[in-house]
Amino acid sequence: MTVSTPPRPPSPARVTPDSERLSRDEIEALVEALIEEARRETRRRRRRYWAVAVLVTFVGVVVLSLLERGAASQTASPASATASGAATGTARSQIAFIRSVPWLLPTTDYHVLYVMNPDGSGQRKLTATFWHDRPAWSPDGRRLAFYGYPKGIYVMNADGSGERRVTGESSRSFAWSPDGRRIAFVSRRDGEIYVMNADGSGQRKLTPDTPGRPENPAWSPDGRRIAFTNTRRNWGVYVVNADGSGQRNLTRKTASDSNPAWSPDGRRIAFFSWRDRDPGIYVMNADGSGQRNLTNNPAVDIQPAWSPDGRKIAFTRFDRDGNQEVYVVNADGSGQRNLTNNAAGDSHAAWSPDGRRLAFESDRDGNGEIYVINADGSKLRNLTRNPADDGWFAWSPAQR
Repeated sequence: MTVSTPPRPPSPARVTPDSERLSRDEIEALVEALIEEARRETRRRRRRYWAVAVLVTFVGVVVLSLLERGAASQTASPASATASGAATGTARSQIAFIRSVPWLLPTTDYHVLYVMNPDGSGQRKLTATFWHDRPAWSPDGRRLAFYGYPKGIYVMNADGSGERRVTGESSRSFAWSPDGRRIAFVSRRDGEIYVMNADGSGQRKLTPDTPGRPENPAWSPDGRRIAFTNTRRNWGVYVVNADGSGQRNLTRKTASDSNPAWSPDGRRIAFFSWRDRDPGIYVMNADGSGQRNLTNNPAVDIQPAWSPDGRKIAFTRFDRDGNQEVYVVNADGSGQRNLTNNAAGDSHAAWSPDGRRLAFESDRDGNGEIYVINADGSKLRNLTRNPADDGWFAWSPAQR
């Protein structure tokens, strides 16, 4: 899984058919940031609510303790959690997520790393510290990497033990290698991609003197290559061998191309592109050939996510009215289907390990929550049901 922090967006009001054409540098800022802006607005509303609660009834420490007890009341015993997982066919799979809890100041949230079973049971806090972000599971589902404070990438065991800071001033953009032995990340030291062992040792620069700023590293399934976004003028999708050799531009277009996602067999790459003024999901062969528009829609289609069998791609559609929906499309572009069909903001879909369900974020209950839905759009369920905002989740591989 690859995670990153998008630049702050220009005003969403500029996304209209009659508005002036965006500059190249503005395009990528608009991609995920449109959704992030909606998320920030929800959090602002929640912060105002909590500010009043703090001033009128409780001091900040009491508020935090009450929230913690509320979360604890949802936590199932280990035995019931295991039984619940077994009943859904994903006995060892878990979902890690970030709970954004209002802090003492009304303008500040703090972010805590939680984990739960795929049915929402067994919610528990993994870390005692705060300001965590962007969890990513190791391929075997036994460890978690995340961005934390003091600033850097941290790694811990899935049960919360063995927490260790493995980088210093690094970017939030990082990814596990398929064998779980290495982590690729963007360093704030020089804006280049580095590779290190999972314990933080053996750091080496992978993209020396790249003419631009690399972001969003994504390992190929065989671990031999890393695709990434290069933010040089016209944003492009690049690839480099895992030893740093063979760097090249795959897309070579004047439009902005970004956010590469490898198919499970490593033969194709899905990515976001702004071509013909209609931003959408494109697919190409791993060598850059055969580029084509998969979604063909005037709305903004972003965040491609391959199903485990490689037959479908989930994505978020951000329409001209500002509504966000989770869609699924066949890998050949046929059979587009809106799974969520709701006026609220639904986004950031991720597949379950067996490909039968998708989890996604939504603010349909007035604050950020994590939902799960069957791949055919049936059996929608709110997993978190918490007054705090829950999001930035990651679905673990099933342990065997």
